[in-house]
Amino acid sequence: MISLIAQVIDKVITILIFAIVIRTFLSYIPHLRSNQLISLLYDVTDPLLKPFQRFQIGGAAMALDFSPIIAIIVLNLIQSWIVRPWIVRSFF
Repeated sequence: MISLIAQVIDKVITILIFAIVIRTFLSYIPHLRSNQLISLLYDVTDPLLKPFQRFQIGGAAMALDFSPIIAIIVLNLIQSWIVRPWIVRSFF
């Protein structure tokens, strides 16, 4: 049972990582924000990116936002340190 939960969490984290990457590419096309699917993507990824958005370099006009990179790194760490060992233990 724990293995199944760990596998589901592993897949959810992978989907969230892909959603962050897609959102990053779509942020360069601002007029798509009115699309309902894109709006849903922003609603799902905003809570993941908001805590990391204070890590920006530059002024307000030319700031580089590293929040997607930091969020993906944190999600990968959670996936590799917490979730994947449970999946491996379930096979032995």
